Amino acid sequence: MNQTARVAARGAALLAALAAPAFAYAQNCALCYTQAAGAGSRMIAALKSGILILVAPPMLICLGIAWMAYKKQNQFNEE
Repeated sequence: MNQTARVAARGAALLAALAAPAFAYAQNCALCYTQAAGAGSRMIAALKSGILILVAPPMLICLGIAWMAYKKQNQFNEE
């Protein structure tokens, strides 16, 4: 693969990565949106807290896997 093809492939990957959030944005549920828009400030605060709580477990799992991989990275290279 020559240099021009590599640059073109990286450019296409960059454009795809930049376009992905726009495609994900279209996945909103109309009912959820109208319920959140009509809710009071306490409900919006509860919704934001719930989102943060739901983000925590996958983040901790990923950090745990990364930590284990870092600790085991040279396990088989030792003599």
